Amino acid sequence: MINYLKESTFAVNDVMQKAWSITKKHYFSIATLCFLMFITASASSLMAFFIKDVSKALSVIMVIIFVLLYFTINLSLFKYIFHLMDDEESDVKIVDTLPTRLQIIRFLVATLYFVACILGVYLVVILVAFPFIYTGINISIVKNVAISVGIIAIFITWLRISFFPFFIIDKGATPFDSIKLSLATTKGNFTKILLLLVVLGGGYLIYLLLNYLQWPLVAFIVNILSSFIIVPLSSVALTVAYRKISSEYKGDEHPDILHNIV
Repeated sequence: MINYLKESTFAVNDVMQKAWSITKKHYFSIATLCFLMFITASASSLMAFFIKDVSKALSVIMVIIFVLLYFTINLSLFKYIFHLMDDEESDVKIVDTLPTRLQIIRFLVATLYFVACILGVYLVVILVAFPFIYTGINISIVKNVAISVGIIAIFITWLRISFFPFFIIDKGATPFDSIKLSLATTKGNFTKILLLLVVLGGGYLIYLLLNYLQWPLVAFIVNILSSFIIVPLSSVALTVAYRKISSEYKGDEHPDILHNIV
């Protein structure tokens, strides 16, 4: 176990070094795309607030437009990072990295599968916990345990299948295949991915700690630095991590789900 943790740590170090190298050389272009995503999300919230009492139909239309715009920028960011990884010396315009219509449709359908998987896992936990109600155990205890187990199960599922957008952009995978490939390639790499998320989330954890210690000014400075550095770096690091685990994958191009759950 200790050796496995050492190997996982070294793997995370490799990913972070590669990600930092790419982010440092192309910071402004990557940060621009991240900023556009932030502006889109903020604008959609403001728009929803101002027109919520005007027209529900208009609100729905605007939500759809902003969701599509946000996802388009997000996929464009991934495509741009892939280009930097594969051909860093060649310049490319951000507009040239826009996803195709097919990629956007596949991503939206895969997102629905993603949500269905999350809800399905939680439903399974609830169904497993339900019979314990009739065993005489206190209902509140059963409820608290079920909720805790459900949250853990959702987090693990989210982590295992969250790489599906990369397979759509990089491999041209279909929506369901992208979910299955994410599940298959993350098998045996859960600890590495978890450590990577801990490293990337370190800035936010420090921010929460400083807030808890009631150091608001220092916490604000850390939050600003985290927003301008950690967010772009995280996008690159996750893309690099995907490329690393997918290149090491030796399984079937169309894996089944049952053999890759555990």
